[in-house]
Amino acid sequence: MATKCHKCNSDNLDDSVFRAKCGAQIKETKVKSFPTQTIEAPREELTTGSTFAGRYQIIEELGKGGMGKVYKAHDTEIKEKIALKLIKPEISADKKTIERFQNELKFARKIGHRNVCRMYDLNKEEGAYYITMEYVSGEDLKSFIRRVGQLPSGKAISIAKQVSEGLEEAHRLGVIHRDLKPSNIMIDRDGNARIMDFGIARSTEGKGITGAGVMIGTPEYMPPEQAEAKEVDQRSDIYSLGVILYEMVTGRVPFEGDTALSIAMKHKSEVPKNPKEFNTQLSDDLCHVILRCLEKDKAKRYQSAREVRSDLINIEKVILTTERVIPKRKPITSKEITVTFGLKKLFIPALIIIAISIVAVVIWQVLPREKEIPVFQDKPSIAVLPFEDFSPQKDQEYFCDGMTDEIIAKLSKLREWRVIPRTSMMRYKKTDKDIEEIGLGLRRDSEKPLNLILAILTLTIGMRFF
Repeated sequence: MATKCHKCNSDNLDDSVFRAKCGAQIKETKVKSFPTQTIEAPREELTTGSTFAGRYQIIEELGKGGMGKVYKAHDTEIKEKIALKLIKPEISADKKTIERFQNELKFARKIGHRNVCRMYDLNKEEGAYYITMEYVSGEDLKSFIRRVGQLPSGKAISIAKQVSEGLEEAHRLGVIHRDLKPSNIMIDRDGNARIMDFGIARSTEGKGITGAGVMIGTPEYMPPEQAEAKEVDQRSDIYSLGVILYEMVTGRVPFEGDTALSIAMKHKSEVPKNPKEFNTQLSDDLCHVILRCLEKDKAKRYQSAREVRSDLINIEKVILTTERVIPKRKPITSKEITVTFGLKKLFIPALIIIAISIVAVVIWQVLPREKEIPVFQDKPSIAVLPFEDFSPQKDQEYFCDGMTDEIIAKLSKLREWRVIPRTSMMRYKKTDKDIEEIGLGLRRDSEKPLNLILAILTLTIGMRFF
C-alpha cells in the first residue's frame, strides 16, 4: 500500500523511511548502541611514598634499564625491603615476552646462593607487570668501575671469584643468565658480589619458549653464539664473565662500536687485544685467564665456572701483596652514602707524601738522637704507615685502608725506591711506637739493610650525605 505525505501530498510505499519529494521522515530508525569500553593504561612509573599493588610502599627509585625501572620498596606483608622492577608498557603488551618471563622465572627462583640475588614473583597490577626480588644494598659494579677506574688485580679477582661461584650454582641447577654484565652485579655493604636479574635466564634442559633467531642480551658483553641468535649454554656466561674481568682490570670493554650490530660483529670476528696493553701491571697468568674466557669457539673456553674460579684462586695466591681484595665492613647506616672522591685521584697526594717524607728524613738526620741507626749503602726504601681514621663517626676505616694500599701501589712503580709491603706495615696500625722503634723493627725483619724513610699518615675523611 501507499501512503500520502501531508506536506507534499505524494504517494509513498509503506516501507519507505523518507518521503520521495519533500524528504520528510516517515519512520524513526533505531540506532544500535555499543557499551563504552575503558582501556586500562599500564603504569609507567611509581612515585616515592605511594603504595603499589596494595602492599609495596615505594621508598625510592634505584635505577632504570632496558626492561624498566627498579624501585626500593617496603613490603608491608612480610615487613621487609624488596626491589621491585616495573616492566615497560611496550614489553608488558607483548604476551609472548610475558609468557617467557613467567616460564623462565620459575627456573631462576631455584637458585639460592650468597652470590646470587633471589628472584621472587612476576605479577600484574594496574595494567603493568612487575617483578619482585631481593633488595641488595650497595653499588653496582658498573658504577664502581666508573668511579674507581682500573681495579687492582686483587680486587678484580675477588669479585670474579664470587661471580664464578654464583654462576657455578646456577649452572648446576641448569640455569644460565644470558645477560651477565657489571650493571647486573652488585657489591653489597659487606664487599660481597651478588649477581642480579636472572629475568631472561632459562633452563638449559630445553629450548624454552624464546623464539628462534631472537637475539637477547647486551651487545658489549654478548658471546659470539648469542650475537648470532644461536643456542647458548653455561660457556656463554663464562664469555660474559671474561668481558667483565677485562673491563675491571683495564677500565674498558674489549669491543666497542656505534651500533649494537657493529659490536656484535666484533665479538664474532675480531680478536680482543691483550688486556696487558692497557694495564702493564697485569700478570701474564691473569691475562691468559681473561683471553681464554673470550675464545670465539666455546670448546676452547673454560668449560665450567668452577674451572675459572680454580685458576683465579691460584693466581690470587701469588699476586703482589700491595694489591688488596675488597675489604668487608659492617653496615653503618640504612641510607646510601656517596663518596666524593676516587682512589685513583690519590696519585698527586702520594707524590706530595713522598716529598714530605724526604724532608722528614733530612730533618731526622740532623736532629740529635740517642740511638744512631747505622746507614747502609743500599737503594733507599720507604714505608707507608696505615692511615688513621679521625672522622667523628670513626666509620671510614675501609677508605683509610684503601688509600694506604693505593699509595703503596703507586710508590711500588718507582724503580729508584724499595717499598715495604703492606703486610709488614699493617702490624703498626694504631701503634704507640715511635719512628725509631718501627724503623728498627722493620730493619730486623728485612733481609737487606734499609735506608728507611717513614711517612706517618693520618686522615680525617669528610663525607657528603645525599
